[in-house]
Amino acid sequence: MKILTGNEIRNLYLEFFKSKDHMIEPSAPLVPIDDDSLLWINSGVATLKKYFDGRVIPENPRIVNAQKSIRTNDIENVGFTARHHTFFEMLGNFSIGDYFKKEAVELAWEFLTSDEWIGFDPELLYVTIHPEDEEAFRLWTEVIGLSEDRIIRIEGNFWDIGEGPCGPNSEIFYDRGEKYSGLDPEEEMYPGGENERYLEIWNLVFSEFNHNQDGTYTPLPKKNIDTGMGLERMASVIQDVRTNFDTDLFTPILRNIEEVSGKKYGENDSQDVAFKVISDHIRTVSFAVADGALPSNEGRGYVLRRLLRRAVRFSKELGIEQAFMYQLVDTVSGIMEEFYPNVAERKDFIKDIVRKEEERFLSTLDEGIRIYEGLRDSVKNTTKTISGEDAFKLYDTYGFPYELTKEYAENDGLSVDEEGFIESMKLQRERARNARKRSESMQVQSETLSSFTEQSVFTGYEQTEEDAELLLIVKDNERVDAYDGDEFVELVFDRTPFYAVSGGQVADTGRITADGVELKVESVYKAPNNQNVHVAKIISGVLESGKKYHLQVDKEARRFIIKNHTATHLMHQALKDTIGEHANQAGSLVEEGRLRFDFSHLEALTTEEIEKIENIVNEKIFESLNVVIEEMPIDAAKEKGAMALFGEKYGSIVRVVDIEGYSVELCGGIHVRNTGDIGLFKIVSESGIGAGIRRIEAVTSKYAVKYYQEKENHLQQIAGRLKSTEENIDRRIDQLLDEVKELKENNKTLKSELQKDKLSDIQIEDINGVSVIKQEVSVDDAKELRSIMDDIKSSHQDAVIALGAVTDGKVSLVVTVPKSLTADYKAGEIMKGMAEKVDGRGGGRPDMAQGGGTNPRNLTKALQFVEEYIKK
Repeated sequence: MKILTGNEIRNLYLEFFKSKDHMIEPSAPLVPIDDDSLLWINSGVATLKKYFDGRVIPENPRIVNAQKSIRTNDIENVGFTARHHTFFEMLGNFSIGDYFKKEAVELAWEFLTSDEWIGFDPELLYVTIHPEDEEAFRLWTEVIGLSEDRIIRIEGNFWDIGEGPCGPNSEIFYDRGEKYSGLDPEEEMYPGGENERYLEIWNLVFSEFNHNQDGTYTPLPKKNIDTGMGLERMASVIQDVRTNFDTDLFTPILRNIEEVSGKKYGENDSQDVAFKVISDHIRTVSFAVADGALPSNEGRGYVLRRLLRRAVRFSKELGIEQAFMYQLVDTVSGIMEEFYPNVAERKDFIKDIVRKEEERFLSTLDEGIRIYEGLRDSVKNTTKTISGEDAFKLYDTYGFPYELTKEYAENDGLSVDEEGFIESMKLQRERARNARKRSESMQVQSETLSSFTEQSVFTGYEQTEEDAELLLIVKDNERVDAYDGDEFVELVFDRTPFYAVSGGQVADTGRITADGVELKVESVYKAPNNQNVHVAKIISGVLESGKKYHLQVDKEARRFIIKNHTATHLMHQALKDTIGEHANQAGSLVEEGRLRFDFSHLEALTTEEIEKIENIVNEKIFESLNVVIEEMPIDAAKEKGAMALFGEKYGSIVRVVDIEGYSVELCGGIHVRNTGDIGLFKIVSESGIGAGIRRIEAVTSKYAVKYYQEKENHLQQIAGRLKSTEENIDRRIDQLLDEVKELKENNKTLKSELQKDKLSDIQIEDINGVSVIKQEVSVDDAKELRSIMDDIKSSHQDAVIALGAVTDGKVSLVVTVPKSLTADYKAGEIMKGMAEKVDGRGGGRPDMAQGGGTNPRNLTKALQFVEEYIKK
């Protein structure tokens, strides 16, 4: 067996399957694109669902990939086990209706045992199978030559995550030898059991059934192979180290942590947990931020925030008190740069995000301590036990470790309900597990469109009309030869000018006609074999396949759609020029009347930034730049500096939209030939739509003119109401503001004079030798009541003063007691009694208190309470 680095293992795997005619699928971003069912890309197959459920037919049915993935359902285990990670890489080879069990088994065995590749000793490999999978048993024994005692039947070997493709699976285990035995007295010493000696290194899933909506299972029209090998685990086996953290994928990060902390990894288990947590979590955060995610209080942003906070609090166990994790980003990018250059390209931005989040949490951790102290004070004189629910909230919301809560509680003579904490943790895991099972399910394969392979030529880049033959009519997922109903049908022609929705650009609409036949096209989408499928409704006549029809796109709508699409490209580049290269696309919509663009950014754009973006785009429009569109190899496009839209997958030949070098993007959409055709560009709104995601909406051409016209009409209406001209609106508004200010001053003076008149007849009573003023006054609000109190107090500083007022049906109360009398009379106690009389509450300092109530009828009783209190 060769000793290989993690990068060498990944490259060897891809090279092997490429030599077996597999297409290398690039690793997709961790933030899913066009898949709202997933929070993160969490497996090698997650980005291939469209192939497995038949929505898209791949260029090559044999696929291999190395896919970065994130799973956080077992986050609390990370650091405490040898192989739990939040970020990991899955190596996978897949067959979409091509080879099946025999070839999958043979390929796996060759890669693992051939001296040309990994070179494992075959005698150290074991496999597990599903008890009823006799075909797999025969393949392992008769084709591979394994003895029966090295094949274990396990009931759980069936891959099924809900609706969609599923099937039995076969796992391959490697025997690491006696030195990994006996590490745990409860270990199950056999392949498939819980132990450190026999490690699973590969899982082969034989996807041969459809799990239907009604819970039944039927054979798949096309059987698939889905395999997965964890790179980190494979590296630990090949490098013969105890845990994944001892591989070269982690050790440079661990060395960095040693330098910062002054502690050594491997000296004691408790300390090692902190090393593992930090090294794992910084990889996750670095890759996630590089792919467009940002820390926040919701969704995937919350996951990042939680990971960073968990790592920061563990860093305290290493004696690290300052922000430091951002320094590890350089090391992460250096380890992975060969295969994942985007982390290195964006490392300065990632470091800035991580540093700010660390610094924010260092103060938040102190907040957690204050929350604990509040819990402590609430139970120390009662149950003396902090509830499990509260301990879990401290852990989950503030990143406060349970162990720390328990330690603090013991020091304070308290206990923690550990069972309640475990139950809360269990409920959270169950919620995550259920959500995961729902989110990972696929669609059931549809054979009608996936089996239809006749080609359809898209002519819409040059044409808006076309005569074409109708090749396919689909109604209710079944192929029919003719249709005359009034419901929607799906149609495929041998050629079409209709654009199918993709890349943010909406589909064309329009008409299909023939003698006596007319249909309205509502939408167009891509079939699994890349034909454009027209969703249309018959207005008149009978639709028949094999006949010729005239297809006509709505030219008016198309003309403005393409203006908006080209403007989107200009705005994307202008956005990066204005706020930075991190402003990656996170979604877009291009339609006739507007364009919408979502991008990653932490803060709202300023007025100056929005104006700058608008100016740049309009400058490029007014310069009448030529839009040149070419098809070229992907490598040539990259050399040209083409920007790929975030998360899109591209083939070996790509379409490059070049706006005279200012904006160069890969795009399959339709564009104007010259930016001058756009006419005008105007941003109409900028807003936040989620964690670290902002949205710009804009209009162009006649819709921008219409926007300005509406603004002008509104301005004219305002000028009319102000009895001014548009040119003098500013001056007129200033005049009105000055008038309002003067009126407010006059009003304030008048109210003050009136109030003095009201206070001239104040009654001062002597109660037990104390001067007391208790009076109902007329005010507009509580603020005015306090102002009156100040006026009275300024001329009666030795008196206990109690005022009450009724505003909007509610009672407001205020009491003051001279500081010389607070030893005997407390304003807070007076207020409490007064507030109870009016069905309310209040409180404050010994010398001043405020309150209120909802029973105005008892205001006199409330004021009378002052006399009762002093007499007592």
